[in-house]
Amino acid sequence: MIVLTRPQREALKRVFDRMPIFGYIDHQTHNIISSGAANDKLISYRQFRRMVVAPSYDDCVMVPWCNMWLGIEPDGYTHS
Repeated sequence: MIVLTRPQREALKRVFDRMPIFGYIDHQTHNIISSGAANDKLISYRQFRRMVVAPSYDDCVMVPWCNMWLGIEPDGYTHS
């Protein structure tokens, strides 16, 4: 389980709120797969939060979003 700081949680919520995410999660690659079909499901914030990974070499967390990886620092600074 990855423990996020409050600023990281707030930043992650801001990223999630930028646009609705449709598709399903490939749990091996942590990527969101969207077929563009009408049967794609809206991904919840909780599902999105479960996609966060923490590299062992840094204290930022990473999350896949819009075909790129976003890094969120402990102070909430977000970068790609």
